[in-house]
Amino acid sequence: MSERTTTDRRTLLKMAGLGVGAAAVPATVAAQQTDPIPQVGAAPVPAPPAPPSSHDMSAHAAPAPTGEAPPAGYIFLDTEEAAFIETFVDTLIPADELSASGTELGVAAFIDRQLYSGWGRGNHMYLQGPFREGTPEQGYQLALAPADVVRLGIADVNAWVRKAHADNSFDTVDDAVRVEIVTALEADRIALDAVPTRVFFNMLFQLAMDGFFSDPIYGGNRGKASWKLLGYPGVGEMYSDKIAEWRNKPFRVEEPLSIQDMS
Repeated sequence: MSERTTTDRRTLLKMAGLGVGAAAVPATVAAQQTDPIPQVGAAPVPAPPAPPSSHDMSAHAAPAPTGEAPPAGYIFLDTEEAAFIETFVDTLIPADELSASGTELGVAAFIDRQLYSGWGRGNHMYLQGPFREGTPEQGYQLALAPADVVRLGIADVNAWVRKAHADNSFDTVDDAVRVEIVTALEADRIALDAVPTRVFFNMLFQLAMDGFFSDPIYGGNRGKASWKLLGYPGVGEMYSDKIAEWRNKPFRVEEPLSIQDMS
């Protein structure tokens, strides 16, 4: 793709940050302006995290964003990062006959809040070293909190795209190229400078899946779309008495129950 699209996601997000009407911004941003979603951590409880303390603001805190301030509807991602995340989740979860796109279902909002939370800051991670390269069985071995990994990885991928695709960024190349880039990241065929490619991709992929299938109280799975798609009855149901009757058959309920429905 030799030219940037006329109106890409980043342009729309900038417009949103400048106060342009909701009709001009992506569905996720517009919805969040009137429907704020609680901020949560990795072991979620439906309450906002405490503000960062002086202990949190250590050498391992997430680096400051390099782009503009968070656009409307986001609390962690800057404009460039938000455009990347929206494009990434829509590449994984495109709109089709089964569901809306990942962004429309709130997956980008879910990721934003996870990165802002105590989990994103690595509050419960050991980040004081020494750090050595470990085996896959040894798990996470970096000196970076999850928010650092995602923020630095986004910058690395966009830098790679600018070199490989005529000064475009990930959100401005066409759909086919985006699929190629995501596939290459998954296969570890793109070398990133600041973070291991596989760690970055796996973390962002898992966040996207969590946002798609999580309880809607955490920002993703808007309208319980994935639960309805799967036939999952929600948090207030048990399967044990239905296993025999519904084995190998589609199971559907009229409306799954979320945490908010139980309160």
